[in-house]
Amino acid sequence: MNFSLKSNNKLKIFNDPIYGFITIPNSLIFDLIQHKYFQRLRRISQMGLSYLVYPGAHHTRFHHALGSMHLMQKAINVLRFKGVTISNDEENGLLISILLHDIGHGPFSHAMEHSIVNDISHEDISLRFMENLNAEFNGSLTLAIAIFKGEYSRKFMCQLISSQLDMDRADYLKRDSFYTGVAEGNINSERLITMLNVVNDELVVEEKGIYSVEKFLVARRFMYWQVYLHKTGLVAEQLLTRILKRAKVLTEKGVKLSCTPPLAYFLNSEINSANFISETLEVFAKLDDYDIVAAMKEWQFHDDFVLKNLCTMIINRDLLKIKIKNKPIKTSELIMHSNALMDAYNISKAEADYFVFTDEITNIAYQNKIHRIKILLKSGKIKDIVKVSDQLNLKALSKPVTKYYMCYPKKKM
Repeated sequence: MNFSLKSNNKLKIFNDPIYGFITIPNSLIFDLIQHKYFQRLRRISQMGLSYLVYPGAHHTRFHHALGSMHLMQKAINVLRFKGVTISNDEENGLLISILLHDIGHGPFSHAMEHSIVNDISHEDISLRFMENLNAEFNGSLTLAIAIFKGEYSRKFMCQLISSQLDMDRADYLKRDSFYTGVAEGNINSERLITMLNVVNDELVVEEKGIYSVEKFLVARRFMYWQVYLHKTGLVAEQLLTRILKRAKVLTEKGVKLSCTPPLAYFLNSEINSANFISETLEVFAKLDDYDIVAAMKEWQFHDDFVLKNLCTMIINRDLLKIKIKNKPIKTSELIMHSNALMDAYNISKAEADYFVFTDEITNIAYQNKIHRIKILLKSGKIKDIVKVSDQLNLKALSKPVTKYYMCYPKKKM
């Protein structure tokens, strides 16, 4: 039986563990939050499989989207107070754009982008969702889409959505720090926002906010090394990506794998940016973390050596070993582990490659060539944060640090 109840928009606030009460400003934003596309974010983990490292990291993209919108409300109020003109339509555009900026994330946030869909990023899928919603809501997202794409004439609005000091980063650093318990990432988002201003249509931070910006950049560096690029988290995400790739390979060979219809659709189709049509988007909207977890629980008992062992590793958190080094991994080391695995289990080189591999990770806290963070000095001059920082050597944070890692099985799988 199909029926629907007309919502009367009674729910106007959310209670958030980070900021307290988050207010929903109007019925359009309420209806967007209520939409099935957005409600799906309750079932998409914000930090992928990081909960295998930090048990509290079970928060979702839904949490983060609402938090980012809340910070955008604060930023708009601060800028208006300082005399920056922002119309009601522009306010709505900013709030909708930041609310929906992550709506295109797939299960566990990034794994699908590197496995069963090709040549299409979560940002592209977010844009497609927004365009669909724009048609459904009679063009009321047109301005939000222009801001999201960075095409709106007022540059500072695009910077509030996507830059090195945007509302996305201001929320996720504080939120991820809270849920992981990693105190080094805890930034004062509200103070940072209070220091924002606009000069020549560009976002700037007032001079008294220099130390808050420094803390923000250092916190970002810590969070990448300690959390986002944590070695156990790296292994888990690599295993998940390889599970989906293996499932795709087996499906292409005619092997029928037990899984939900939305996951089966992507396993049986070659999806890329050119053929990601409306039908694909509707199926994607039904896909979330639960489809993947349910599949792994089934596939851990499959006959295929690779699929079975990869799934068992994640389900039981008995992962591959990982070594991180400052120099590229020697080919001889990889060959040694690969040969040992092939001999022990009588498997092919292609199968061994799922368990023995190398890759690299890069951490750069501040990219001083794009979207620079500009400081408005009391004299009226505007300078890059690196030029005016005296407490910390931010030049060091502007240099990328690359490390190399190798994964291989423990003695017995």
